Amino acid sequence: MPIAAHNSALALGGEFTLAAPARDISTTIMLPGDVHHALLAADLIPDPYFGENEKVVMWVNETAWTLERRFAASASDIDGYLTLTLAEVDCIATIFLNGEEVARTDNSFVRNDIDVTGKVHEGENTLRIEFGIAPDVAKARADAHPFPIPFTKNYQTNGLKGIHMNFIRKAACHAGWDWGICLMPIGVYGTMSLRKSRLARQESVQVDQAHGQNSVELLIKTRLFAFAHGEVELEHSIDGQVITDKLVVAKGENVFTHNITIQNPRIWWPAGQGEQPLYELVTNLEGEVTTRKIGLRALQWVVEKDEIDHSFKCRINGRDITMMGANWIPADAIPSRATPAVVRDLLESAKAANMNMLRIWGGGQYEPDWFYDLCDELGILIWHDFMFACMSYPSDRTFLKSVETEVTQQVRRLSHHASIALWCGDNEVIGSLNWYPETKADMGRYIANYDRLNSLLHRIVEDEDPARRFWPSSPSLGYMDFSDGWHSDTRGDLHYWDVWHSAKSFEAYRTVNPRFASEFGFQSFTSMNVVETFAEQKDRNPSSPVMENHQRNAGGNARILETMTRYFRFPRDFENMVFLSQIQQGLAIKTAIEYWRSTKPRCMGTLYWQINDIWPVASWSSLDYGGQWKLMHYMARRFFNLVNVVAVPQITTVQTNSRGTPVEGQLPDQIALRAINDTGRPVSIALEVLAVKVTGESRVVFSGNSAVGPDAAITIADIPFAGLAEDEFLYFVWKDARGEVLGENDYFPKPYKAYELVGANISASWSDRDGKAVLTLETDKPAFFATASVDVPGYFSDNALTLLPGRPVELLFHPRHGATVTASDLSGSLRLSHLAETF
Repeated sequence: MPIAAHNSALALGGEFTLAAPARDISTTIMLPGDVHHALLAADLIPDPYFGENEKVVMWVNETAWTLERRFAASASDIDGYLTLTLAEVDCIATIFLNGEEVARTDNSFVRNDIDVTGKVHEGENTLRIEFGIAPDVAKARADAHPFPIPFTKNYQTNGLKGIHMNFIRKAACHAGWDWGICLMPIGVYGTMSLRKSRLARQESVQVDQAHGQNSVELLIKTRLFAFAHGEVELEHSIDGQVITDKLVVAKGENVFTHNITIQNPRIWWPAGQGEQPLYELVTNLEGEVTTRKIGLRALQWVVEKDEIDHSFKCRINGRDITMMGANWIPADAIPSRATPAVVRDLLESAKAANMNMLRIWGGGQYEPDWFYDLCDELGILIWHDFMFACMSYPSDRTFLKSVETEVTQQVRRLSHHASIALWCGDNEVIGSLNWYPETKADMGRYIANYDRLNSLLHRIVEDEDPARRFWPSSPSLGYMDFSDGWHSDTRGDLHYWDVWHSAKSFEAYRTVNPRFASEFGFQSFTSMNVVETFAEQKDRNPSSPVMENHQRNAGGNARILETMTRYFRFPRDFENMVFLSQIQQGLAIKTAIEYWRSTKPRCMGTLYWQINDIWPVASWSSLDYGGQWKLMHYMARRFFNLVNVVAVPQITTVQTNSRGTPVEGQLPDQIALRAINDTGRPVSIALEVLAVKVTGESRVVFSGNSAVGPDAAITIADIPFAGLAEDEFLYFVWKDARGEVLGENDYFPKPYKAYELVGANISASWSDRDGKAVLTLETDKPAFFATASVDVPGYFSDNALTLLPGRPVELLFHPRHGATVTASDLSGSLRLSHLAETF
């Protein structure tokens, strides 16, 4: 017999009046949504991303805004206990219902469930939200704190005054970052509804898994909030099984557990390792129905003593699987633009580049439910920071109480997802104690202050989601270890930034041997067609005010150009400078990841900084703002190849300078070719290695077969450097037992500028095959980083290639956003570029 439907919800989103009385502004806003988006739609502000308009629109976040709408409620809508649910109110706000103040909010990461029983009328009602000025509130709190807590210098890029974001709970990067614009958006982004309950409402549903040999037992933990003592009916259904229960509830929070066993389960695997079957769990509390997708998988982090120090690896369904991916920041600085379609496109590009993990970084936000649903569907695991980054935070009772509500809600909301792999306390907070004069001068106080917050987070995870590991910080050496996680590579996770921030050579990546590299990166300019969206022709110069405004890391453009002079001949114009910057960005991260993967099982994770951009900007991202693939993303698709062969130069005698530091640019004694197998089955590969002159002549220097065990990395050939001519590089191809090409790679012992590259004529032809447009490229001379681009949004199956004479390459085009295209749609806008054309 079906459960009677007593509970219901009235959606309160829609068109609101948006007003700023102090500025005599009145327009409309769609909620969920944000003020900047509404002002753009009303043509009241210019595009903040164009030119230097960021400064022009700064007044928006320094203004008090009021949002108001009228809504109708029927007698049946209000016949019961009423909850006004407003999620993600960003962030300092007072809520009025029919002129009465019903709540104050100051944490955008909290779902506000406000008891408004008896306050809603049959007929017309008014909901009003008055927003305070967040920067002013943050400063007042900081000024009132008994000791100084400095905020991150990342807010002070490009002359910004900085905001005490550690005293308010909203995305830290809203105030700007070293890749981000400062907008400080205002709005409501999540659920807006009036929920009617006969007696109780759902608070959360969590699912723990116990895996047997041929079954998985699900422990379903349901939290209900009851307005009074009584009895309710609850139903769970999954995999054809239904549990219906009559429950006695007491006023306040109630917790109930139910068990369901799934026989012969279909097991969920991360991308590249198997399928991602999902079971639908439907929960019905007297008409309040919620649905969750459950992936059945066993996951643990193995942190245990070994011959090096301590391991740090992710074991999934009994296998130790290397994590390959990147760091994730919010999809857009204007929240309304981060739609499910936009985010799906970004996540699909992550999977297309062979990624199986993203790290949600602690200066951003907890994402909407549908984000994690997409990750479950695509097989992308999530390393999830809590939202603290790069600075200390208060630890007074008021702040910690707000954080406790926030983190408890978020863990309960998300813990059922197969994609959630780890909860991490923060990003670089403990390390930041060494960055500021105030914290360095009184380290004991600030460590104690830090521990209060971090211990709270740890306790919440242990209480609410004991099946998952809590990791104190990133980087971290482990539990209760407040030492330097940046420079120890024997345990924990590592952030390695010396190549970018200290301007070391790419070869420096091979001087560290992390157990898990969770952050490292190198910048490039955003692609030329993206530059054209924010910079006029006169501004397309790396030193122009506009280009410098779209570079938020101090000295970033200069570092990009300085690096070019190390490895390449200086480009002949701005467009080639942009192209070359993306080549060197990809080359930097390729150097790191290929080497670190080759050390498996020592290194079991590489997450580069970063996959996406929040606006059009020079940054460390591999995807442009808007989702277009930079060259590094194509290279990622190759260096994250599950069965890979990489070149690792071996230097037996390391030359050092007077300070004992290795001299850069030393030539190797030999080049080890290491095969990496990140699948769970053994593979047999046939490897052919060519020594190729830059003019095109080639010779075979190695050919052989090798068996590589599951989840292993082995050396299969050593090529003496002395056997290579001055103008030769290595090019190698590996095939499977059927003769199918698994991958191709190359290695240049010297910087590209040292070679006398010759001009290459690349011919292109188009065809259609099985509904895909196919581009065939051939060349008469070697062409390096040969790149095809078209105007239609999408990506080729490969790009930034080494093309050799007599070896035609077929590239399939994958349109994005669900489009369908033919070769004729693409051929007219085809552009080809390669390295020799840049100078």
